[in-house]
Amino acid sequence: MDAKGEKSLALFPAKFQKSMWIKLGNFVVVDESGREEAAESGRKVGCIVSQVLFYEQVRVLQKSSEWPEIFKSVSLDNSSRDRQANTMVQDENELNSSSGDDDDDDGSLHWKPIQTE
Repeated sequence: MDAKGEKSLALFPAKFQKSMWIKLGNFVVVDESGREEAAESGRKVGCIVSQVLFYEQVRVLQKSSEWPEIFKSVSLDNSSRDRQANTMVQDENELNSSSGDDDDDDGSLHWKPIQTE
């Protein structure tokens, strides 16, 4: 579900499939640049997951003005239970990403978070 309350399917890229898992209630950042084109052509998948937000990232965003109103009522209980496991996965991904993967990522959080359902 996005900030407007609209639900859509998102593709979870293969590079994350063996190293990261998401559960119901977790938050992810998606690239929805092809969403309108997908809707026009009748495809069900309209976005691509670009980042899974971890507990600490969600807390920082919740305190900022960029956090969507619709998500303010959602508790972080699901995220806090898995915080240690997610931190381990995040550390592993940071090691993998520093080994020469040159994505065009400036590290800033200018994406729109969505909640998985």
